[in-house]
Amino acid sequence: MRAFYYDNLPGDPRLPHDSGKPVEDSVLESIGVFLWNVPIHADGTYPDVLARAAERGSNNHDVVTVTKESLGDQYDGMLKSFYDEHLHEHEEVRYILEGSGWFDVRDHATDSLVRIQLVVGDFMVAPAGIYHRFILDENNMIKAVRMFNDDPKWTPHVRGESTDVNPYRLEYLNSITVN
Repeated sequence: MRAFYYDNLPGDPRLPHDSGKPVEDSVLESIGVFLWNVPIHADGTYPDVLARAAERGSNNHDVVTVTKESLGDQYDGMLKSFYDEHLHEHEEVRYILEGSGWFDVRDHATDSLVRIQLVVGDFMVAPAGIYHRFILDENNMIKAVRMFNDDPKWTPHVRGESTDVNPYRLEYLNSITVN
């Protein structure tokens, strides 16, 4: 797992944008983000991941492949919606089966973006209410298991004044003891 502060410089967002300032696991944990690397079984299954997700209440999942070929005309729009900083009203639980990408989370204490590199075998949990975004890296491909507490849904609430007072945002801030 590799995490660092995003450099905020212009340029292709698929590039690392590494500020040279690494982020420790303890910082991620303090904002409610947890990462593990869990190898895929030789038969291509991932029961350990599904069991961990079930412990968190995730009882449903799907598999999504993000490539130009798999999404066709929806590709550009979908990538834009992933990259606009937003929050969800549920945990974001992901497991990477193929490819790689960047998951950026907002460190509320510093108002900085933390860039996390996700690669095959990475299992990530981001809490409801945290501002975040996702972008493919230069490989332009990721295949991930998305885990949900109920039926699969992905409703982004784009960062802004009205989202800042969203009850899930406020609950998240309270959970990380922000006053």
